Amino acid sequence: MITFAHISDAHLAPLPPVKWSDLLNKRITGYVNWRLRRHNSLSGEGLTNLVRHMREQEPDFVAVTGDLVNLGLEAEANTAWNWLQTVGAPGDVAVSPGNHDAYVKSTFGYNNERWGPYMRGETIDAAQFPFVRRVGDLAIITCSSAVPTWPTFANGRFEQDQADRLARILKMLGDAGYFRVICIHHPPNLEARHLRLGLYGAKRFREAVARNGAELVLHGHTHKSTIYAIPGLNGDVPVIGVAAAGAAQAEDGGTDPARYNLFKIERLGTAWSCTMREFGFQRLSPDIVLRLSLRIY
Repeated sequence: MITFAHISDAHLAPLPPVKWSDLLNKRITGYVNWRLRRHNSLSGEGLTNLVRHMREQEPDFVAVTGDLVNLGLEAEANTAWNWLQTVGAPGDVAVSPGNHDAYVKSTFGYNNERWGPYMRGETIDAAQFPFVRRVGDLAIITCSSAVPTWPTFANGRFEQDQADRLARILKMLGDAGYFRVICIHHPPNLEARHLRLGLYGAKRFREAVARNGAELVLHGHTHKSTIYAIPGLNGDVPVIGVAAAGAAQAEDGGTDPARYNLFKIERLGTAWSCTMREFGFQRLSPDIVLRLSLRIY
């Protein structure tokens, strides 16, 4: 049996010192948003306890689906590196970057230089994404939807070249009999429904999964716990989103309190067994509790 955890959207706080010159771009809108709203709901309180609770489950692997930072400042890259080390070693943790991790043009470069070891793995060519980490029968396939966007936009992009690589990887790993988990920050919804927030290229993503199959898709971005499905090669593929790890006891009705998901998979002959348990905070309690137990396969 293999156990792996999924955590997302830490939005690590507090912000480092911010100079006015840092705000002469898209960061000004993010800074105002932080000061008015997110410094309360994404204050980072409880995140240490949530990670400690997750580590106590002794997962074999941890998938982090992005948005470690907030304004894409160079100093935040160091904060993210320090936090990731509390989650696990680079060989045991894979990060799919989010829109905040590529907030402005220079941001992804800072982050890739500082905590790039968490965004590396086996690839089929020189491109960084998608990369693969294998743990027994489990294959974690990490994609990137992180691109700089205009002010007030938080959308992602999934271009055709990455879709082609994903399709080839899914085919190879499927033929080899792996339990394939795809990680991406933005959910693969219809981008037309979320012009400012959605994944442009979601249709390409879904087509790669439909043609080649997968067992599970994990994402963050929405700050909500969600479960739905997209078509796969041999039936529907579950798509599971997790609430923001930095949102413990959030008061905002549009955001769920901080949570993480724990999956257990096991091969049963020619079939798979996969269960999910969701752990997290209640709105009015400092305790981390089991909120949901679900059999997926």
